[in-house]
Amino acid sequence: MKRRDVLGLLAVTCALVTLPGSDEASRGHAAAALLETGEDLHRSLWQVYALSDSKRTVLPAVRKQLQALTKGLAEAHTAAERARLCTMTADVYQLAGELFFDANRYTDAAQCYTLAAQAAHAGGDNDIWACAMTRHAYVELYARRAPAAQPLLAMASRIARQGDSALSTRHWVAAVQAQAYAAMGDLDECTRALDEAEKVHFLGDRPHNGGRPHNGGWLRFDGSRLPEERGACYLQLGRPDLAEDALTAALAQPLSLRRRAAVLSDLAVLGVHRHDIDQVVHCAEAAIGLAGQSNSGFIGKKLDGLRGRLAPLMSDSRVSNLDHRIAALLRTA
Repeated sequence: MKRRDVLGLLAVTCALVTLPGSDEASRGHAAAALLETGEDLHRSLWQVYALSDSKRTVLPAVRKQLQALTKGLAEAHTAAERARLCTMTADVYQLAGELFFDANRYTDAAQCYTLAAQAAHAGGDNDIWACAMTRHAYVELYARRAPAAQPLLAMASRIARQGDSALSTRHWVAAVQAQAYAAMGDLDECTRALDEAEKVHFLGDRPHNGGRPHNGGWLRFDGSRLPEERGACYLQLGRPDLAEDALTAALAQPLSLRRRAAVLSDLAVLGVHRHDIDQVVHCAEAAIGLAGQSNSGFIGKKLDGLRGRLAPLMSDSRVSNLDHRIAALLRTA
């Protein structure tokens, strides 16, 4: 029911964002409240999302805010108010898309990201527009359709270059482009994109936004994810020799539950490459434990990718047992 409510709101909001504003509109309570406190509330929603082990617990609050935004857009009185509310809409629909993405509901996530991109364009904010396009590309990558992600990322990169140069938007786009190149088997372009993403570390010295290259909400890329992303890319390219140092460095950092599970899954894949059954079992069991705490479809997807690589080691009873446990976890999810 909650999912259908969000998708129903999406259809109405899409019309409000697309249609021109009405001269007859007069600012009502919903628009006034959003213009006064909406942006602070949205930052709080992203913080709760980041700190929650089970992401789906955030959905009721997000759904309530989407309802308020729908009312607010209908009440927007001036072009400036409408632009601000469109940008807020792009913000919260990206968060809704993240919730669907974590649940492996890729079609629903893509719909949210598409509306977020439309709303950001209507609001005149190139950075949030580029981020919506990049999140949409993630849907294609995790659905194993890397060629479909390429044009989305190319457009996101083009839009990001028109955005705020003090923000990390274009660097995040480059990091996701690296994943697409890895999926396509292009080591040189993948490495080039990763090196471009690493330039985010030079943004911290700038005074804009308190020296932070991101806003902590719809844009959270500060470069801390690059070791795990570099390691995952090299694994995808069949270069475990290059992946090991990056993944080991990533695991030594403070990581969220989802990120730690993803790194552990990749280290288990590294163990498969080495035929190191102890590493495979140790890392995979730790990732399974984290998956059980979060009910995250994202972690399940990572473990499913590991499961597809276990065939060469299945003669070992520990690995066959691991295969059964992952299968049971996926069925439960």
